Order: sequence, then C-alpha cells, then structure tokens
Amino acid sequence: MKLMTYRYEDEERIGVLREDRVIPLAELGVSEETMLSFIQKGGQERIPELAAKAEAYRGGIPFDRVVLEAPIPQPGQDILCLGINYMDHAEESARFKLETFDGKREHPVYFAKRVTRAIGDGAPIPSHKEITSQLDYEAELAVILGKDVRNIEAKDAPDYILGYTILNDVSARDIQNRHKQWYFGKSLDGFCPMGPYIVTADEISYPPRLPIRSVVNGELRQNSNTRLLIFDIGYVLSELSAGMTLKAGTILSMGTPAGVGMGFTPPRFLREGDLVSCEIDGIGRLSNPIGK
Repeated sequence: MKLMTYRYEDEERIGVLREDRVIPLAELGVSEETMLSFIQKGGQERIPELAAKAEAYRGGIPFDRVVLEAPIPQPGQDILCLGINYMDHAEESARFKLETFDGKREHPVYFAKRVTRAIGDGAPIPSHKEITSQLDYEAELAVILGKDVRNIEAKDAPDYILGYTILNDVSARDIQNRHKQWYFGKSLDGFCPMGPYIVTADEISYPPRLPIRSVVNGELRQNSNTRLLIFDIGYVLSELSAGMTLKAGTILSMGTPAGVGMGFTPPRFLREGDLVSCEIDGIGRLSNPIGK
C-alpha cells in the first residue's frame, strides 16, 4: 500500500494511492489528520485493515488533481542518517577530502539532519547560492518506524518497520567539510526532499534488496543496490536501540552509494535549473528541480 500526504483544494490531507486515484484515509475511517499522528497512534497495526478497505473502495480523487507533499512533511524529530554506508561511496568521499581510505568500515557513522519541513516530489530545492557553491545530491533508502524501538535484536527489526520511502540527503559540501561535522551542511531549509510515498513494509521483502539510482538532467549518476549497505537496518536498529529509544515515526536514512557530485573529477555540483531524480525500484521516483 502506498501512503501519501497530499494537497487538494488548498487543504493538506493523508491518503492511499490506488492505481490512478487517491483515497483519503478519512474515507477509510482514519481520524488522524497527519501522517505522523497516524503512525504514532498505531498506524502500523491498522495497515492490513486499511489495505482491505482501500481495495474495496470505489471512488477517490484523480491523482493528477492533487499536489504531492513529503509523506511526513514535519518529522517529529531530526532524521537519523547513516554516513558512508556503501563502500564505494566511502572511497569517493575519502578521495574528495584528499584522505587515504583503508577499505575498512568497522563502525557506522551516525548523524542527524534537521528538517523544518521536508519537501515533496516536484518541489524546488533552494540553491542557497549565497552561502554554498557545492550543492550535492544523495539518493537514499529511508526507513519509517511504526513502533517505539528500545533494546531489540537485529532479527526483530522487521516488526518495527511501517514502510519505506526515498530521501535525497541534499548536502552543501563546503559547509559540511568546513565545520568538520555534517549537521549544518545537511540541514539547510529545503535540503530534505522525501517521497513520493511511503510503501508499506508488507510490499517489500526484508531485508530490502532494491536497485537505487540518481539521475541529473537525464544523466545516470548513481546506480547501485541496497543489498550493498555496509551496516543493514537490523544492525542499526539493534545498536541504536541498545542505548536510546527510537520513537514511532522516526525516519532513518540508510546512506548513499557512489556517484554523488563530489565523487567526480572535477566535482559536478548542482546548479540552479538542474533536475535531480532519485529512484528506488519498488518505491518510485522523487524528482526535484534546483531553484534560486
């Protein structure tokens, strides 16, 4: 099932995409008005029932009459991210920083991404050209947690996953490297395109082994598979939950493969007017132009 946040008749709503029609979740008996509140109030347990209702539902809004928003436009907390979680990206990252890469990654790199408001498919990414000249893209698989996670084993991770979406971890490389940590350079306004929907976990085999790509102005840049994650979802949830509670609605972005702009010689950063698309088979395509 594809869960979505959308705007229709100037009102933000949540719904289900079925073929070419949008079914408002309110029509299926859901009283929550935002995706985050739906998840926090037990949405994961209601997925089978809602899927059956959506299958039987007749009617809905034509898809071409709605505007897609990010599935969770205003996350409840910072997004948790994995850095250099594909070996080929670890290598290109070290090369960009003029560092020597030893081919080893013994521990995950975790960081947080502040999101005032995530943007949806089609919305422009601000270039912030007054403060950065190294705007970059990162196609990533994002995991949406449906339950609070505390002190679990890796094998139990699937029980806590509501679904998956695509996240473009937009980054200002000059800011990121200047400060020697990544928070500011990855958290500028508009730096979190997400979507186009949440595909519920029952539709994707676990662990996800999905082709993942990015395309800039029609040119294939990244081309990999989520099976190549160094640290997988189960490992990450088990390690983090050993010492901290991950609340329902938490978004975990699993890292990006090689092919980002900084990985080219010379680097190929984004400019105003470019179009960047992030694609994951089984989830969809998230496309955003670079704005002013």
